Amino acid sequence: MRPTAEKSRPAPPGPDAELLLRASVLLAEAALELRRAGAELTAGITGRRFALDAVRAPAPAAVAAASVARTLFNPAGLGFGPLGGPVGEAFRWAGALARQRSAAVAMAADAFDLRVRAAAFEHPNLESPLVARLVGAVAARDRPETVRAWRALVERLGVTRSLTTLGPVAQELLAWAGLLDENPFNDDAAWAVLHGELPPTDPVFGLPSGWISHLERGPGRAEAVDPDPLLAEVMAGSANDITSYLDNMAALGNHGAALLRRINCTDGATRYVLLLPGLSFAKLSNNTPADLAGGIDNTLNTDTTYTRAARRALESAGVPVGAELMIIGHSLGGMAAMNLAADLGFVTTYRLTHVLPTGSAIDDKRPADPDTKVISLVNGYDIITGMDGRGPASPQDLPPGWTELAWLDATFDYPLSHSPQAYAISLRGLAAAQRDTANQLLSRYDGEIVGNQLYLLRDH
Repeated sequence: MRPTAEKSRPAPPGPDAELLLRASVLLAEAALELRRAGAELTAGITGRRFALDAVRAPAPAAVAAASVARTLFNPAGLGFGPLGGPVGEAFRWAGALARQRSAAVAMAADAFDLRVRAAAFEHPNLESPLVARLVGAVAARDRPETVRAWRALVERLGVTRSLTTLGPVAQELLAWAGLLDENPFNDDAAWAVLHGELPPTDPVFGLPSGWISHLERGPGRAEAVDPDPLLAEVMAGSANDITSYLDNMAALGNHGAALLRRINCTDGATRYVLLLPGLSFAKLSNNTPADLAGGIDNTLNTDTTYTRAARRALESAGVPVGAELMIIGHSLGGMAAMNLAADLGFVTTYRLTHVLPTGSAIDDKRPADPDTKVISLVNGYDIITGMDGRGPASPQDLPPGWTELAWLDATFDYPLSHSPQAYAISLRGLAAAQRDTANQLLSRYDGEIVGNQLYLLRDH
């Protein structure tokens, strides 16, 4: 692990799990090298330069092409390894449809297998016969049996408990299945998950992730409004405490509201806290930047309707240039917070000291100011946090300088496990140590709350 990243988990994996994870990393790296070799060999014999050489010296070129072809297609070589360019992609698609597997794919599949096995040490539910049946079907490339195994699991546990059970390895299972199926368009997503990167497509159909984000193109607007009685009551009991902030987040709801707080801190400075809630599931696209289109937009882009609307709120409130600011975001709100942190113009306008994404898929994002503290709160049974390619079963390290406070709480099934209320309950109970650590990191903002302003964030 990098020494500059801090990670808090309920218990470290045992030596057997660590051994499996290390082996999975080696297999993943080897698979990537084989994939690169296939791409380079394909480019070597299908490129313009080789064609010109073949015209000048056809006999040697034929020998070279035959040798490369043996390496690309021989089971003792790269298996079925053509990749890249029109010719390589045509062969790759044909190989996927014909269920021909390259050596790189075989190694990648084994890497996913080891990750799932390692996760079972920390998540015993993954060792149940029903889950083992599902995993075995994925490994065997048996799609009908995979569907039957999933149905059997749902029949026994229900949909929400099944999702919770598979949550720690959901990204791995989807990527593993996608890598071995007949669809060549979702392979890039599988390779991204293997290496802890943001998938460029969905893992099932291979649709580009950005197509929905084009629905979210508003300039962003913030309208100051009065809080409803419930929110006003919750705000009246607020404090600089992470559970209190999450209570506020829950009371804000998921309809495009945001809360800006002004605090006279104990050291005499005036600081600000901005709360950004998560996704609205009502429609694909509505009049708020917190819809599904906005979620994908904030996954892929930095300058989004949500971030522009949040800036409008700060400008409307008259937050001074250079003021110290902390942003706490849940789910989509956490992604928007990290996007603001990545905006050089934003962090030179305000001094963004802390960003606290809660239940957010943000590991592919980086703050522009290295002094901005990123404190990520993660429940290992929250599926959403792994959608950036780095889930609980991933062996990839934290980004340098980050603090991740993670725990396992199966009290609530997904999607309830993703809610700010569930996070607050965990932090008041079994994740009390993570709560105390978070509050210590936020102590700079201790003081008297002297202002709360509610804003409705809109697309236009």
